[in-house]
Amino acid sequence: MTDLKPILDFLSCETPDAWVTWALDNEPLMLLDHANCEKKAASTALTLMYRYVGDFDMMHKMSRLAREELRHYEQVMSLMQKRGIAYGQISPSRYASELRAPIRTHEPGRYVDTLIVGGIIEARSCERFARLAPHLDDELRGFYESLLKSEARHFQDYLKLARKAAKGASIDERIETFLTLEKTLIESPDDTFRFHSGVPRAA
Repeated sequence: MTDLKPILDFLSCETPDAWVTWALDNEPLMLLDHANCEKKAASTALTLMYRYVGDFDMMHKMSRLAREELRHYEQVMSLMQKRGIAYGQISPSRYASELRAPIRTHEPGRYVDTLIVGGIIEARSCERFARLAPHLDDELRGFYESLLKSEARHFQDYLKLARKAAKGASIDERIETFLTLEKTLIESPDDTFRFHSGVPRAA
């Protein structure tokens, strides 16, 4: 089993029980949005490779990450097909767009912040897989547990790359800025369930 302590120590909060219940009540939608998240994660990695050519360490890590995320995407699609879940268009959650809002517009700040946000999203995804796994059927639990190792590595890769991109400058303050915002997004009410949504709004 993957050691989640580094991720739990890193994130500013754990996923609330209310979200876990919401997810279990919306399993088909959870899988659909999970597939979308894997696709977006691969796209983010490819975008970094195109935008910041020359950083061989980053390009190697993002190439590997994109391949893994696309493989996960294929695995989620297979599970959906097996379970008769249609793949339709759904709107994205507010999570990623609002988490990216404080990203600086100048370089290398933009690069550093983008990598930090990538690390936070991977850490949260890993934490949610671990929170959900004990409550799922055997097939889905096994799949989610199998994702923990790669997601935990992706989180570490992003942060290592962010520290390298900062060229010796501390990024702790920037990390704290994004983690504080992320905590708000995770704990505040949401109207629509998504894999990275907050808690359900009270009726």
